[in-house]
Amino acid sequence: MSERRLRLPIHDAVGFVLSRPHYPENVGASARALKTMGFDQLILFKPSRLAVPAHEMAFKMAVKSWDVLYGAQRVDTLDAALDGAEMVLATTSRRGVSGILSPRSAANELFELAARGGRARILFGNEKTGLAENELARATHFVRIPMVADQPSINLAQAVQIVAYELLATALDRRVPADP
Repeated sequence: MSERRLRLPIHDAVGFVLSRPHYPENVGASARALKTMGFDQLILFKPSRLAVPAHEMAFKMAVKSWDVLYGAQRVDTLDAALDGAEMVLATTSRRGVSGILSPRSAANELFELAARGGRARILFGNEKTGLAENELARATHFVRIPMVADQPSINLAQAVQIVAYELLATALDRRVPADP
């Protein structure tokens, strides 16, 4: 039985970059988060020796998303991770960063970009340190997931899930129905 998947322009336009991920569980759970929302462009920038698709915990957490997991591109430079992107969104929980978009607002920006045939990358930082200054400097936009609790950040794979969900929900809400 072949797999049926909805494919929208946003799916081809956006790649998700995990910068220096440390835990294999987050790599696997991120692959699952992307697959559930129809995305398949997972890029691992300088993953730790454990945070690789071949790790058994990454496999376990990917749950039926092994095509996304094993299709993940591993790169050693930020340039390679961002290759072809005209828009780069950096996720951050840091205070003092101006021009912050919510995931929903970012999704609207990315929808417009995808409609024009553009490409984007969304950068997610390391679980312990977030994005480095040089990574933040490459961003054209910043995204922060709103939180009420006094918590410094959200889990990496959960952040990927929230952003991917907002992209899909926005693309579904704004798509033009096909002619009957």
